[in-house]
Amino acid sequence: MYDITVIGAAVLDVLAHPVSASDLAVRSFPAEGISIAVGGDAANQATALSCLGKKVSLITKLGDDMAGRLLLSHFREHDVFTGDSSIENGLDTAVNLVLIHPDAERSFVTNKNGSLRKLGPSDIPETALKKSPVFSFASIFVSPLFDIPAMTSLFRSIREKEGLLCADMTRRKNGESLEDLSPVLPYINWLFPNLQEARAVSGKDTPEEIAEAFLRYGVSGIVIKLGSEGCYLRTASEAALIPAYPDTHCIDTTGAGDNFAAGFLYALSEGMAPLECARFANAAASIAVESIGACTGLRSPEQVLERYRSMPPVVR
Repeated sequence: MYDITVIGAAVLDVLAHPVSASDLAVRSFPAEGISIAVGGDAANQATALSCLGKKVSLITKLGDDMAGRLLLSHFREHDVFTGDSSIENGLDTAVNLVLIHPDAERSFVTNKNGSLRKLGPSDIPETALKKSPVFSFASIFVSPLFDIPAMTSLFRSIREKEGLLCADMTRRKNGESLEDLSPVLPYINWLFPNLQEARAVSGKDTPEEIAEAFLRYGVSGIVIKLGSEGCYLRTASEAALIPAYPDTHCIDTTGAGDNFAAGFLYALSEGMAPLECARFANAAASIAVESIGACTGLRSPEQVLERYRSMPPVVR
């Protein structure tokens, strides 16, 4: 048994910093630093959870190539179980070029034919859905093979096996609305969209309006990530703005949302109350953005707990 199973993408990131749009107009630009790191929503969550001391199973899809072997080596080093993942001959493992801007935001160059968006229902072993009490579907809208019916089927199977289900979200690809997602949402215990993603799907503007709309469509709990403003948590019985850590030295926002989700999942699996889970998640995300790369900053539960204890109080 594993504490948490994470389902989603694993990517090899090649990060260059700092790089602005004007820098790319020249033939050769000497960046301050170029590094290789693990990326991808599920890989980031799984790595962070392992660093926090959790037993983690990762279900992803990779090619049988150099990039895939580098990722598998990373997961072995971090004691992340990948025995239920799919390794496909002839498939290019996803490699992202990540250009980190001077303001710590970033742009991506992705391989549209790589493994990033190739994970589908046939890659999820039925037996894997019995190995954890908590599941994280690392990003709605990443894989086109996980359309609404496929997500509904997977999420129903997880809940029927009494698994607690969390899900993150990325930008919608085909103008999806809450009505379109209505078969999926009632199976989700906790949803972690950022403000822009949630606005696009809901058609609402403020975190309060957005959260109310998602709850009407069946989500049990939603935590809207607000970047430097923290996050907004809403359930049927609770509503609160949880401020961010005020003294973060942000240099790279890559993977911030994934580390946030991992922090929430960790705290949830430790039996912490939802508002404290959100405070812990804010602490984890603030540590992640202080290092280059999605999986380089967070190292131990003690590291996050120290910052969590200094977090601002919740605003109800």
